[in-house]
Amino acid sequence: MKFKDQFQFVRQNMGKNKVRVFMTMLATAIGCAFLIVLASVGFGLHDSLIQNTMQDRAVTEIQVHGKEVDGSYQSLTDGDIDYFESISGVKAVTRNKRLQQSPVFSIDDYQIQTEAMTTDFPSELEAGLELSEGRLPEKDNEIVIGYDFVSNLKKNTVSDEELTNEQGEIKEEYQYDGDLIGKEIEMKVIQIEDNEEKSHTIPLTVTGITEAPTREWFQDQSVYISESVLKEVEQFTGTDRGMVTTPGQEDLSTGQQQEDFYDQVTIYAENMEVVQAISDELENKNYASYSVVSEIEQINMIFTIIKTGLIIVGTIAVLIASIGIYNTMTMAVTERAPDIGIMKAIGAKPKTIKRIFILESGMIGLAGAIIGTAVAYIVSMAVNFALPLILESISKEELPPELRFSMIPWSLVLIAASICLLVTVLSGLRPAKRATQIDVLKAMRREV
Repeated sequence: MKFKDQFQFVRQNMGKNKVRVFMTMLATAIGCAFLIVLASVGFGLHDSLIQNTMQDRAVTEIQVHGKEVDGSYQSLTDGDIDYFESISGVKAVTRNKRLQQSPVFSIDDYQIQTEAMTTDFPSELEAGLELSEGRLPEKDNEIVIGYDFVSNLKKNTVSDEELTNEQGEIKEEYQYDGDLIGKEIEMKVIQIEDNEEKSHTIPLTVTGITEAPTREWFQDQSVYISESVLKEVEQFTGTDRGMVTTPGQEDLSTGQQQEDFYDQVTIYAENMEVVQAISDELENKNYASYSVVSEIEQINMIFTIIKTGLIIVGTIAVLIASIGIYNTMTMAVTERAPDIGIMKAIGAKPKTIKRIFILESGMIGLAGAIIGTAVAYIVSMAVNFALPLILESISKEELPPELRFSMIPWSLVLIAASICLLVTVLSGLRPAKRATQIDVLKAMRREV
C-alpha cells in the first residue's frame, strides 16, 4: 500500500467523523495556542529588555574601574591606557579626571552648578564624539559644554519656588535664551580655610556644545575643562582634584600620588563581536571592567530559565488535549475494525496499519498546531495593542515605546509545533498498536 493511498485512506476516514475530529483538533489548537501565548510573554519581555539595554548603553563600550593588585584596587594611569590601546580590537580609549566639587558656572544673571572634568578629545573623537555646535578647544581657557548645559542655566535672582514648575523643571521665562558659543563664563570653585569659605573664579570661553545624548532620559550638562584649569583649581584648593576639606578632615594634598591617575576610563571596541574577547583579556589581567555584553549574558540566562518554565507549563495544556486524541483514535480503531480486517486479509502488514493510525493522529496534531499558531498570533497582537492602553490609563504614565508584552519568534512556533506533534503521535501509538492486534475473523464479524 503506497503512502499516497494511506494518506487518502486517512482523509476519507477523518471525513466520516468530521465533528469529532474537529473537536479534537480544536482542543489541540487551544493547547498549542496557550503554550505559544504563555511563552511569548517571556520572549516579548526578554526582547524589550535587551533593546532597552542596548539603547541605553553603547554595545561596544567597556568601562574599566581599576586594577586589582595584592587584594586592593588601584586607579588607572597612563601605563594602563597604553596597554588598553595595544589590545587587538580596541578602537579608542577615553579617559577623564573629575573635579571633586561641583563648580558654579555663571554668565550675566544666570548660573548653574554642575560637574567639571578633563578629557582627551582625540580619543573622544575616535570613540565617536560629535558637537552639535562650535568647535573643540584650542587654548587652555576654552571649554566644551554638555548639550543640556544651556537649558539648565537659571536666573540667580529668582527664588527656587518661583523658578520651577510643578514637574520641577525651570520655567521657560527663567531659562537662558542666548547663544553661548564664543561667550565668556566664570567658573567659581571654593575651599574651606579656618572655618571660612574662600572662592576662586576662573574665566572660561565656550567653544563647543556636545550633541544630544542618545538616551532620552539622560541629561548631559557637564563641562569639559583643560588640564591647566584643573591644576589651577588644585593649586587654589591645595588638594587632589580640587576636593573641599572641612574642619577636622585630613588634608589630602599631603599624600598626593606619585603618578597621575584617571577617574573614569572607557574602552570602545571596533565591533560588538570583539567586546567579549577584550573583556576576557582585561579579566585575566585583574582589571575590574563592565560591558553591556556581560549584562546581556546575565539577562539571557535568566530569561532562558523563565521561557523554559513557561514552555513546560504550556505543554501541560497540550498534554490535556492528548487525552482527547487518544479517545478519538481508540474509537477510530473500534469503528474501522472491518476495514482493518479487510486490509489484513489482502496482505497488509502490521507496520502499514500502524502507520495509518499514527499518520491520522499526526495530521490532527499538525492541523491543531497550525490553527493554534494562527490564534496565538491574533492574541499576541491584541495583547500588545490593548495591554499598554490599559496600563497607561491606570498609571497615567506613558510606557516605553520599545516595550512588548508578547513576541512570537519562529523558534517558538517550531518548538510549540514539535511538542504538539510529538504529543499527538505518542497519543496515537497505543491505539495504532491495538489496531495491528485485531483478529481478522473477529473483525470481519464485527466482534471487536
